[in-house]
Amino acid sequence: MKPQRSEILGRMIRFLNLDTDGLRRVVLESIVEAREFTVASIHESVCMRIDVSKKVVASMIGYICSRLGILHVNKKSYRAPMSYVLRDEYADIARAVLATL
Repeated sequence: MKPQRSEILGRMIRFLNLDTDGLRRVVLESIVEAREFTVASIHESVCMRIDVSKKVVASMIGYICSRLGILHVNKKSYRAPMSYVLRDEYADIARAVLATL
């Protein structure tokens, strides 16, 4: 069962309201910009603005994937890294929330 758009919007607002150091906003902005990404690619773009470890970025992506529910996970093969895709139906909500907060 898919969550309602208003529920996703509420989750994103709560998620960004808990942002004390700007990391959540930077990671979410990088995800919206990239649309399809791996942990390594998001880590590169986040490190241009904030100095954080790859583990911190990976845990933030995992949190966004499991709690917000706006990402789809692909694993092409056993040895390939997981690739994440921002779901099309939630991309506009993410952009709107980032613009307003």
